[in-house]
Amino acid sequence: MTELGVEVRGLRKRYGELTAVDGLDLGIRRGEVFGILGPNGAGRSTTVEILRGHRSRAEGTAAVLGVDPARADRRWRSPVGIVWQDESAPAGLTVRETVAHFARYCPGRATARTSSRWWVWSRRPAPASRSSPAAGGAVSTWRSA
Repeated sequence: MTELGVEVRGLRKRYGELTAVDGLDLGIRRGEVFGILGPNGAGRSTTVEILRGHRSRAEGTAAVLGVDPARADRRWRSPVGIVWQDESAPAGLTVRETVAHFARYCPGRATARTSSRWWVWSRRPAPASRSSPAAGGAVSTWRSA
Protein backbone atom coordinates (compact mmCIF):
# COMPACT_ATOMS: atom_id res chain seq x y z
CA MET A 1 0.00 0.00 0.00
CA THR A 2 1.31 3.44 -0.95
CA GLU A 3 1.74 5.88 1.90
CA LEU A 4 -0.26 9.05 1.37
CA GLY A 5 1.35 12.44 1.79
CA VAL A 6 -2.06 14.13 1.73
CA GLU A 7 -5.31 12.53 2.85
CA VAL A 8 -8.61 14.41 2.89
CA ARG A 9 -12.05 13.02 3.74
CA GLY A 10 -15.35 14.91 3.64
CA LEU A 11 -13.68 18.34 3.60
CA ARG A 12 -16.13 21.25 3.70
CA LYS A 13 -15.65 24.99 4.00
CA ARG A 14 -18.37 27.61 3.97
CA TYR A 15 -18.29 31.38 3.85
CA GLY A 16 -21.75 32.33 5.07
CA GLU A 17 -24.20 30.86 2.58
CA LEU A 18 -21.47 30.06 0.05
CA THR A 19 -20.03 26.54 0.14
CA ALA A 20 -16.48 26.84 -1.20
CA VAL A 21 -15.47 23.19 -0.70
CA ASP A 22 -18.20 20.56 -0.52
CA GLY A 23 -17.30 17.09 0.74
CA LEU A 24 -13.88 16.71 -0.89
CA ASP A 25 -12.18 13.30 -0.67
CA LEU A 26 -8.60 13.24 -1.92
CA GLY A 27 -5.46 11.15 -1.56
CA ILE A 28 -2.05 12.21 -2.87
CA ARG A 29 0.97 9.91 -2.63
CA ARG A 30 4.14 11.13 -0.91
CA GLY A 31 6.45 12.79 -3.43
CA GLU A 32 3.75 13.13 -6.08
CA VAL A 33 3.52 16.39 -8.02
CA PHE A 34 -0.19 17.15 -8.08
CA GLY A 35 -2.25 19.88 -9.74
CA ILE A 36 -5.66 21.15 -8.66
CA LEU A 37 -7.61 22.56 -11.59
CA GLY A 38 -10.93 24.37 -11.85
CA PRO A 39 -12.68 27.64 -12.59
CA ASN A 40 -12.63 30.75 -10.39
CA GLY A 41 -14.60 30.13 -7.21
CA ALA A 42 -14.23 26.34 -7.36
CA GLY A 43 -12.47 26.12 -3.99
CA ARG A 44 -8.90 25.43 -5.14
CA SER A 45 -7.22 28.15 -3.06
CA THR A 46 -9.43 27.44 -0.05
CA THR A 47 -8.51 23.75 -0.19
CA VAL A 48 -4.79 24.49 -0.40
CA GLU A 49 -5.03 27.06 2.41
CA ILE A 50 -6.72 24.43 4.62
CA LEU A 51 -4.05 21.87 3.72
CA ARG A 52 -1.32 24.40 4.54
CA GLY A 53 -2.91 25.22 7.92
CA HIS A 54 -3.76 28.82 7.02
CA ARG A 55 -7.55 28.40 7.01
CA SER A 56 -9.94 26.39 9.18
CA ARG A 57 -12.34 23.81 7.81
CA ALA A 58 -16.03 23.47 8.67
CA GLU A 59 -16.15 19.66 8.43
CA GLY A 60 -14.07 16.66 7.49
CA THR A 61 -10.55 15.49 8.17
CA ALA A 62 -7.23 16.43 6.63
CA ALA A 63 -3.70 15.14 7.09
CA VAL A 64 -0.54 16.29 5.34
CA LEU A 65 2.59 14.24 6.02
CA GLY A 66 0.58 12.51 8.76
CA VAL A 67 -0.26 15.75 10.59
CA ASP A 68 -3.55 17.64 10.84
CA PRO A 69 -2.68 21.06 9.34
CA ALA A 70 -4.99 22.79 11.84
CA ARG A 71 -2.68 21.60 14.65
CA ALA A 72 0.68 21.89 12.85
CA ASP A 73 3.60 24.04 13.91
CA ARG A 74 6.26 25.90 11.93
CA ARG A 75 8.61 22.87 11.72
CA TRP A 76 5.86 20.92 9.97
CA ARG A 77 5.34 23.64 7.35
CA SER A 78 9.00 23.73 6.25
CA PRO A 79 9.02 20.65 3.94
CA VAL A 80 5.57 21.35 2.47
CA GLY A 81 5.85 23.07 -0.92
CA ILE A 82 3.05 24.79 -2.81
CA VAL A 83 3.13 26.64 -6.13
CA TRP A 84 0.16 28.99 -6.29
CA GLN A 85 0.10 30.62 -9.70
CA ASP A 86 2.94 31.01 -12.08
CA GLU A 87 2.95 32.87 -15.34
CA SER A 88 6.47 31.76 -16.28
CA ALA A 89 5.49 28.81 -18.49
CA PRO A 90 5.49 29.57 -22.20
CA ALA A 91 2.07 30.62 -23.52
CA GLY A 92 0.15 28.26 -25.75
CA LEU A 93 1.07 25.03 -23.95
CA THR A 94 -1.52 22.39 -23.16
CA VAL A 95 -2.24 21.66 -19.52
CA ARG A 96 -0.26 18.41 -19.86
CA GLU A 97 2.70 20.27 -21.44
CA THR A 98 2.64 22.85 -18.66
CA VAL A 99 2.73 20.13 -15.99
CA ALA A 100 5.65 18.51 -17.85
CA HIS A 101 7.40 21.90 -17.96
CA PHE A 102 7.21 22.36 -14.18
CA ALA A 103 7.87 18.67 -13.45
CA ARG A 104 11.35 19.17 -14.91
CA TYR A 105 12.18 21.04 -11.71
CA CYS A 106 12.00 17.65 -9.96
CA PRO A 107 14.64 15.66 -11.91
CA GLY A 108 14.80 11.92 -11.42
CA ARG A 109 11.33 11.62 -9.95
CA ALA A 110 8.74 9.29 -11.37
CA THR A 111 6.26 12.15 -10.99
CA ALA A 112 7.92 13.92 -13.93
CA ARG A 113 5.76 11.77 -16.18
CA THR A 114 2.71 13.68 -17.32
CA SER A 115 0.41 10.68 -17.41
CA SER A 116 -0.25 11.23 -13.70
CA ARG A 117 -3.65 11.69 -12.12
CA TRP A 118 -5.62 14.91 -12.40
CA TRP A 119 -8.06 16.35 -9.90
CA VAL A 120 -10.42 18.57 -11.84
CA TRP A 121 -13.22 20.57 -10.25
CA SER A 122 -14.78 21.17 -13.65
CA ARG A 123 -14.58 19.48 -17.01
CA ARG A 124 -12.34 22.28 -18.34
CA PRO A 125 -9.57 22.76 -19.06
CA ALA A 126 -8.76 19.28 -20.29
CA PRO A 127 -5.12 18.15 -20.25
CA ALA A 128 -4.94 18.60 -24.03
CA SER A 129 -6.50 22.09 -24.14
CA ARG A 130 -4.26 25.06 -24.94
CA SER A 131 -3.97 28.37 -23.17
CA SER A 132 -5.03 31.65 -24.66
CA PRO A 133 -3.61 35.07 -23.80
CA ALA A 134 -7.20 36.33 -23.48
CA ALA A 135 -8.16 33.63 -20.97
CA GLY A 136 -6.38 35.13 -17.96
CA GLY A 137 -8.46 33.37 -15.31
CA ALA A 138 -8.18 30.02 -17.04
CA VAL A 139 -4.46 30.46 -17.61
CA SER A 140 -3.75 31.26 -13.97
CA THR A 141 -6.01 28.38 -12.94
CA TRP A 142 -4.33 25.59 -14.86
CA ARG A 143 -0.85 26.99 -14.49
CA SER A 144 -1.17 26.40 -10.76
CA ALA A 145 -0.74 22.72 -11.65
